[in-house]
Amino acid sequence: MLLQFNIMAIPKYKINSGKKWTKENILELKKLAEKNTPTGVVSLKIKRTEETIYKKASQEKISLKPTNKSPYNRKK
Repeated sequence: MLLQFNIMAIPKYKINSGKKWTKENILELKKLAEKNTPTGVVSLKIKRTEETIYKKASQEKISLKPTNKSPYNRKK
């Protein structure tokens, strides 16, 4: 039995699996981290797994710790 895979069924974050990080990817990661964007959202926007986001942020010395403000500049 031959298994067929639908490309639409593969999560987008796995499409970049194994590809090298570009300068644009790293800049986007920095910008999103500065905006206090949740790691799950960063993962979807950069199309990589959360694990690789954490690893690259650590290598580039980018802090993913949330600041004392809510994401997306929400005000209470």
